[in-house]
Amino acid sequence: MGGGEADDPQNLRRIAAEAYDYDHDARWADYWSNVLIPPHMSSRNDVVNHFKHKFYQRYIDPELTVEPMVTNSSSQPAKTSVPPPQSSSSTSTTNTRQRSSGSSSRTTSGASANPPPNSMSMRWDQRTIQFSVNAWILVVAVLAIFPLVPKNLSNRAYRLSLLGTVCSSLYSLYSSYGKPRAWNVQALQVWFQSVVVTKDFIYSIYCLSFITSNLCLKFALIPILCRSLEHVAKFLRRNFSRSTLYRKYLEQGCIWVESNTTTLNIVSSQAEIGIGFLLVISLLSPQRNIVQAFMYWQLLKLMYNAPTTGSYHQSAWAKIGRTVNPLIQSYAPFLNTPISAVQRWWFR
Repeated sequence: MGGGEADDPQNLRRIAAEAYDYDHDARWADYWSNVLIPPHMSSRNDVVNHFKHKFYQRYIDPELTVEPMVTNSSSQPAKTSVPPPQSSSSTSTTNTRQRSSGSSSRTTSGASANPPPNSMSMRWDQRTIQFSVNAWILVVAVLAIFPLVPKNLSNRAYRLSLLGTVCSSLYSLYSSYGKPRAWNVQALQVWFQSVVVTKDFIYSIYCLSFITSNLCLKFALIPILCRSLEHVAKFLRRNFSRSTLYRKYLEQGCIWVESNTTTLNIVSSQAEIGIGFLLVISLLSPQRNIVQAFMYWQLLKLMYNAPTTGSYHQSAWAKIGRTVNPLIQSYAPFLNTPISAVQRWWFR
């Protein structure tokens, strides 16, 4: 019978999913960073393996069957033992025992219908908070880029959307990684190394660089809009799929967003690179900010190397190189030396 079990297609698919190299797939890091679970569950191997199988099913082998995750819940009612019948039992005693057993079964069913809060309710609260903040960011960002909005209100909405993204990113970091184990240099360094390559940390620094600047670049809201749109669409699709209002007005849009997350990430990476060139051009204007331009290019360098954003940025830079390099070789070969110096700094 062992040979039949080994020839089971689902068993072979599960073996392939367990043997897959997730650490060298940038999509896995992006997928795992968007999974909102309590910190104490994210360190469990069974939970990580479950989401790895779901990732494998979504991106590698759609025919893989992923079993639902079973968690040990403390909300199960304890089994009640029925005392043995006494030797001198009468009809009234039997009826009393039946009534008491009926009431106890109703009490047990009532207790099971209203279980005490556990980690799943905490996860629901975290997702609800993230949805609320990102929905607010989405509305405010649209208000900031709408052309008919007064300039004063538009600029205020621009900074509020950036500030909201900072709060959302920091809350997500705290929910996923908690705080450092100790407030010394070594513990802070370990904690910082674990969060510095995450998308939430990158976007918090991204937004802070524009909040503290006098330069108002509405173009910088494109990555913010893509990020908030993705969070909102995922939450609506998972929690309001039975709502009539959702099915009538929002279902098609949410399905499109969730099936085109790669496209949104590509658009975000291209916008982020374009903002870097805009900041270089802004150095020629009275509103120039040399420190902001330098720090932003350091952030672009981090985005290029981070697992969650690196694949999209590397693809965008490769496309820019294929377009620009022939033009430089033909019309401006004197730029090869400064470009080589910049590339040495970039890959250092």
